[in-house]
Amino acid sequence: MRKLIGVTVLLCMTAMFAVAGEAPKPEVYGGYQFTSTDGGWHANGWNTAANMYIWKNVGVTGDFSGVYKSGQNLYTYTFGPMVSFPKKSVSPYVHALFGGAHAGAAGVGTSGMAILVGGGLDFGKGKLAFRAVQFDWLTLRFSGITDKNNMRVNTGLIYRF
Repeated sequence: MRKLIGVTVLLCMTAMFAVAGEAPKPEVYGGYQFTSTDGGWHANGWNTAANMYIWKNVGVTGDFSGVYKSGQNLYTYTFGPMVSFPKKSVSPYVHALFGGAHAGAAGVGTSGMAILVGGGLDFGKGKLAFRAVQFDWLTLRFSGITDKNNMRVNTGLIYRF
């Protein structure tokens, strides 16, 4: 897994140097998130992300989220490549994000690894756009136990610079 993350970061950095003269057009997203784990835990919360396009429709995303239910919480902080396919005012996209997670309950917590693979659909051409939906398959690994059958769904607003 470390090799995959290393290769992803290397590819993104190489692409950034190849187009250093081009001005990237960043985006910032914020919205609502619903997360469901295969253990039956369902929670609501927030999600925020920032995209920096480095070459045409290829970019890098930093994603941060938090969900809460009955004194329990789950935070994720992930980074990785994304590809957008804009057509007029509709922009479908896909991403693969890698990073960490922190789960807590009653003042006790544990940290681990998170992988998000998914995509979504954005509407709007101007500075303010609407993220209609984003689906992500979420893999979590805490204390040597991997939980692969989780998902999250987001919706919210995007500001384009």
